[in-house]
Amino acid sequence: MIKVVHYINQFYGGIGGEEKADVKPEVREGVVGPGMALKGALGSEAEIVATIICGDSYFNENMEEATKEILEMIKKYEPDLFIAGPAFNAGRYGVACGTICKAVKDNLNIPVVTGMYSENPGVDMFKKDIYIIETANAATGMRTAIPAMAKLALKLAKKEEIGPPAVEGYIPRGVRKNIFREERGSKRAVDMLIAKLKGEPFETEYPMPDFDKVAPNPAVKDLKNAKIALVTSGGIVPKGNPDRIEASSASKYGKYDIEGVIDLTKETYETAHGGYDPVYANEDPDRVLPVDVLRELEQEGVIGKLHRYYYSTVGNGTSVANAKKFASTFAKELVADGVQAVILTST
Repeated sequence: MIKVVHYINQFYGGIGGEEKADVKPEVREGVVGPGMALKGALGSEAEIVATIICGDSYFNENMEEATKEILEMIKKYEPDLFIAGPAFNAGRYGVACGTICKAVKDNLNIPVVTGMYSENPGVDMFKKDIYIIETANAATGMRTAIPAMAKLALKLAKKEEIGPPAVEGYIPRGVRKNIFREERGSKRAVDMLIAKLKGEPFETEYPMPDFDKVAPNPAVKDLKNAKIALVTSGGIVPKGNPDRIEASSASKYGKYDIEGVIDLTKETYETAHGGYDPVYANEDPDRVLPVDVLRELEQEGVIGKLHRYYYSTVGNGTSVANAKKFASTFAKELVADGVQAVILTST
């Protein structure tokens, strides 16, 4: 019997939603939440001996400590297999699943499997290290995600040969293998070209990454009369983080009024970002969001005016989909407010 340990977050563990995202790691014997479906998919070949539960915020804000604690919990069961999630498009959950899977693989030397939506930030972070089954965007895809994860996990545990991503359902890892084909490469290439010219379907043997191409705007013609806005992914927020922007895998952004503010002080502003050492940013938030310098340029007449609002979020692990959603929303507001240029700062 293959012994399995399963990892889930506080929501799927039945503890609570975002208000319970700070709960520390805990272990429960046997099956919890989606583990019931996983148990059914694994069948008689494997047994879920324990379930580890941890809050998404706690894990991402205490990553090193939480990983060590969870590893110790897992070691006690001496499992043959570790399965995390699925996390779908939940960013912090995906980062947690990926981090723990990699740690288990590296430290315990056992197979690991998780599941995520293709745009989950955990995918880009861990797809080269572990097997990640591609899932739907939301938990509505649980019925297809769990069987696919179980099937691949069992093959790994039994040390069976793992097929290509299109066959097994995992997200491509960037690993290429030499295989033999009946037809030589030149003929296959010509066949694909002919199919392409005819508008017929074909499948490339060497898929390339798909990157967005954004054409740069022309330079600002009249900077002395231009209204300039500040936007940051460095997480600078008013003291206390009133909008509760997450330290990692942000699901929101904040809009803050700086009318009359000449300098961002440590008494009034701080960073919510969990992906860099916050000491220097908290000592002087202008290091990340240069309000002080823009005020000087405003007074000197180099720029016309600094926009009264700035927009802030956290770039640490934030999904591409969320980042695009944030930008498309506040870009409309900036244009409507007559902003001619934006200075985007990061860390």
